[in-house]
Amino acid sequence: MKYQIGKTGRVVVACFDDGEDVLGGIVKLAKDEDIRAGVVYLVGGMKGGKFVVGPEEEDTMPPKPVWREMTRSHEVLGFGTIFWEGEEPRVHLHGAFGKRDEVRVGCLRKDSEAFLIIEAVIMEIEGVDAKRVLDPSVGLPLLKL
Repeated sequence: MKYQIGKTGRVVVACFDDGEDVLGGIVKLAKDEDIRAGVVYLVGGMKGGKFVVGPEEEDTMPPKPVWREMTRSHEVLGFGTIFWEGEEPRVHLHGAFGKRDEVRVGCLRKDSEAFLIIEAVIMEIEGVDAKRVLDPSVGLPLLKL
């Protein structure tokens, strides 16, 4: 295990309106405000999104993702991180997506569309120099300290 200790910097509260791109908005906000490291909390609704629910086969590298798609409104509770890969902020966000008695959990990766409203709280982390670096063995940008 490797670790660094930082401090809480700015706290940003954002609302995404119906139809807005949540992941894209978080990336834009991180870029506009130069948030180099942070955590993201989400609560609200989504009506669109594509997320990964795990690898197709266990212990196979690189992992082949199993994709799921959200095509109607769901309640959402999410937590993620923001760290930069090169010149771009990268958001790694896991969430629980529920509709009636059906709940799915996964890594939200694209096409995230707010339903009614998504509230986001972003807490900046100061004093760490963590970044995402592409790991060719898994095909994903992983956190490096």
